[in-house]
Amino acid sequence: MTNILMIEDDLELAEILTEYLEQFDMQVTIAEDPFIGLSTLSIHSFDLIILDLTLPGIDGLEVCKEIRKNYSIPIIISSARHDITDKVTALDNGADDYLPKPYNPMELQARIKSLLRRNQQITAPSSSDMVDENQDLVLDESSMNIKFLGNELNLTGAEYGILSYLIKKDGGVVSREELIYNVNSISEDTSNKSIDVIIGRIRQKLGEDSKEPKYIQSIRGIGYKLKK
Repeated sequence: MTNILMIEDDLELAEILTEYLEQFDMQVTIAEDPFIGLSTLSIHSFDLIILDLTLPGIDGLEVCKEIRKNYSIPIIISSARHDITDKVTALDNGADDYLPKPYNPMELQARIKSLLRRNQQITAPSSSDMVDENQDLVLDESSMNIKFLGNELNLTGAEYGILSYLIKKDGGVVSREELIYNVNSISEDTSNKSIDVIIGRIRQKLGEDSKEPKYIQSIRGIGYKLKK
């Protein structure tokens, strides 16, 4: 059973989506109020969050940012706001996907399935598991975590996928297109701008300045490399 928290003030839409998703062994908890949604998240465990942006009391973009401060749970934005600025800001605030309304519930189910599959953690180590080190960063593929200065980073699936790929490239230059097609936690329809947004979030978690990066260096017109 997949447990989903849906923060959505359109109760009619929420109930339609809930009824549809239940066919796929997905149990949805609906929170019409964003503050109740945040409170519910602190009490119960969920596998994924579906978040509207136009909410009473607090904008969904702020809710997304608040969730990401404390949780690495996948977030799908479900919103009637089609402005590219909202989409970029949502990704910058920690969202993993953005689904503009109106949409077919079938697409939502497919995106949930895809996102959960990409974020599924490996529980048993295999012969291909390895530990890579790059200065202050240590990648442990057996547990799918990255330690920075001895502390485990709180990363989303996309952030982990990109940073681990850069570490394994051992200082090699990586294009945005290479990340899109080789990192399992990123869908193939992801834009280059979205990759830049995710890189920006990783840099924030490493506490570095994009203008004078210590770890992730921008290569003009190509992509990125991890400085050794």
